[in-house]
Amino acid sequence: MRVPLGWLRDYVHFDLAPDALAERLTLLGFEVKGLERWGAEWRNVVVGELLTVEKHPRADRLSLTTVRVGPGEPLQIVCGARNIAPGQRVPVALPGALLPGNRAIERTEKMGIVSNGMLCSGDELRLSVDGEGILILPADTIVGTALTDLYGDWVLDVDVKPNRGDALCLVGLAREVAAATGGVARFPVVALREDGPPIGDVLGVTVEDPELCPRFVARRVDGVRVAPSPEHVQRRLLAAGMRPVSNVVDATNFVMLELGKPTHAFDAACVARDASGRAVLVVRTARDGERLETLDHVARTLTPDTLLIADADGPLAIAGVMGGAASEVGAATQDVIIESAVFDPVSIRRTAFRYALRSEASLRFEKGQESRLARIGADRVAELIVAWSGGRAASGRVDTDPDESAPARVGYRPARVDRLLGTDLGPEAQAALLARVGIGTEPSMPGSEIVIAAGSMPLSVHAAPGEARDAVVPSWRRDILVEADLAEEVVRLAGYETVVGKTPDTAMPHVRPNPLELRDALRAALAGAGLTEVVTPALVAPGQAAALGWPVLAADGVAGEIAIDGPAVTVTNPLSERHSVLRSGLVGSLLDVLALNERHGRGDVAIFEVGKGYAKAPDGAPAEWWRLGLLLAGSSGAPAWNRPARPYDLDDAKGIVELLARVLSRSEPVWSPYTDGAPLHPGRAARATAPGSLAGIVGELHPSVLATWDLRTERVLVAELAIRGLSAGQLPPVRVTPVGRAQPAERDLALVVAEGVPAADLAATLRSAAGERLRELALFDIYRGAPLAPGEKSLAWRVVFAADERVLADDEVDAEVARLISAAVAAHGARLRS
Repeated sequence: MRVPLGWLRDYVHFDLAPDALAERLTLLGFEVKGLERWGAEWRNVVVGELLTVEKHPRADRLSLTTVRVGPGEPLQIVCGARNIAPGQRVPVALPGALLPGNRAIERTEKMGIVSNGMLCSGDELRLSVDGEGILILPADTIVGTALTDLYGDWVLDVDVKPNRGDALCLVGLAREVAAATGGVARFPVVALREDGPPIGDVLGVTVEDPELCPRFVARRVDGVRVAPSPEHVQRRLLAAGMRPVSNVVDATNFVMLELGKPTHAFDAACVARDASGRAVLVVRTARDGERLETLDHVARTLTPDTLLIADADGPLAIAGVMGGAASEVGAATQDVIIESAVFDPVSIRRTAFRYALRSEASLRFEKGQESRLARIGADRVAELIVAWSGGRAASGRVDTDPDESAPARVGYRPARVDRLLGTDLGPEAQAALLARVGIGTEPSMPGSEIVIAAGSMPLSVHAAPGEARDAVVPSWRRDILVEADLAEEVVRLAGYETVVGKTPDTAMPHVRPNPLELRDALRAALAGAGLTEVVTPALVAPGQAAALGWPVLAADGVAGEIAIDGPAVTVTNPLSERHSVLRSGLVGSLLDVLALNERHGRGDVAIFEVGKGYAKAPDGAPAEWWRLGLLLAGSSGAPAWNRPARPYDLDDAKGIVELLARVLSRSEPVWSPYTDGAPLHPGRAARATAPGSLAGIVGELHPSVLATWDLRTERVLVAELAIRGLSAGQLPPVRVTPVGRAQPAERDLALVVAEGVPAADLAATLRSAAGERLRELALFDIYRGAPLAPGEKSLAWRVVFAADERVLADDEVDAEVARLISAAVAAHGARLRS
């Protein structure tokens, strides 16, 4: 909010320099984001006196003037305005001056006569919106005075926080300045002369939904003359960042900046009348098919939940957001209806967002309005309209809820406030600080309750006798609801910088295990394996899941990571359609990353992501779970002169999963064929299972999926894994097994089995048949071809046997191998390959 200090001084006296005041406001919680000298653009512009005004000898529409700007010879200046006369004081831009917009003024020749500068209009100086004639200054203005010294002002750019809507005005900030300086804030005195007919004879109001409009106050002023506002008013509005329009409209904007109360003026001639001749306003929600052309001259189709101000003929304005063009105050307006209401903040915010109409009025309504301001705002606007445009104000006002509530009372415990703040102020000092912002204090009644939490889940505690006091909160401080709010006020007024820092004297807590230790180890292992971590949005397009067809990995055997195959979770007000649904898996997002890399010429991609999947549970509540996603595409490693590029294959993806199992000290995953079809390539997909700790799907995507994502690569390997502890878990303690003294014995074992026998099944059989001396079992070769028969394959295993305290004899090792062969023959019809 822009705050001109010259205007602020109308409501509070202060002697602080602008930068000192900015610092004090910042310490009070109102950050001053900028300090601007309004009028600094008037460089080399001074007050001059017109000595002569004569017709230009060579141009009918120009005047030749002589101007005195101080000691020395008068200046000869050519001017085209018609409103000038000798003896007037006017702003003069001297040669070398720089006007707003970086307009440079130089000595020039106009129709054969040298002009030594320029006489300026209010619009050229941005002192008013009048660009038709020269700005005429008061007759007693001292000649030669710099215009910056005459009309310049310091303007603060104050960041008012959302909970302090009461300070989004000059009077509200004047209260804060008074609290900081010990001064007294002055509220404008409203002295409205009511010499018109009774309000009930000329105006009526009906509110159909009091919840959306708790209070509506209206006044009427007849016989106004619409014209520009007084120049001092225009200067104040311009300095505050508002564009002057007319005396009637400027009165509403003036009051909004002064009191923080948005109001609106309707042309009474455009409001429908009832049978008695009264203009009648109706506050209601929109009906199906209604349209309204707003003040920005955009015709808008209204939704049924839009609150309107209407008449019998249809909508007149979007309540609290913007008026309608049909009832706009214009040059022909003679009678004006003033609306000053309190609207539901949530309704106004939703309406402003729905129509993309965030106005100064809606900004204030969204933060909540003091009910009392509806009455004061209507009276103040009517007073200014009568003063600036004439007319007669109707006697009385229409008020749908004239009963104004008493100040709220919030209990607090002074001792508790001191404990919260780390101070020792005591009750009297706290009461004195609160009084500076208009909050009175008095002893609480016996047995009173202290509210410590408000909102949907309020919480209060019982106060001991004599422990509590009541704060009498003024009506404009709607943000003070609980005891902690009063504690914040106390320390804010005392000064955060005055609170003495104290080193905690409590015992330090014991070291807590890092809940993300497992996840960090996993990420480090994958990065070490050459993969790059990506972070993608959890909000995706609605059609992504259907386009991919990726199954929801239930992972029932992985504790804490069970997923739900339910409806998607949708966002009520998404920023865009492409980010409107919470994803159920990670693979679709990884494909988006691959597509983006391909568009930038990078086809070799190895990435992973740790993220969440989402869905609705059977009871309709949202559920979430953690998953690890992997994607490999292109070649593994750059080609060189001594090695060609090797494309990623399924074994690479499986190897990464096995690496993670080793890093996380989990049992080696068991692989089984994935036979559920799309979106994975038949015969090139597998399920990974490590009972209780890991479950997932690894495979090559079907070409149809690659076509859907418009990918050029021929092969894409993906995986999605559920890992116990991925959401929050630690690595198991490292247990070191002493290296045996005896040398282990190795044997290579090649077994011929049918093509349909999975290697994993054969490995499980061998492990179950082996005794405690088996240390390692690893597949190192698969062979097909002569002399094997068609439909056969040879699986070669390296087996390692060892005993703890001695070297195994050859016959012992041979007995172990024989047991393995016998088990393979019995279970799978295998034979030893010779």
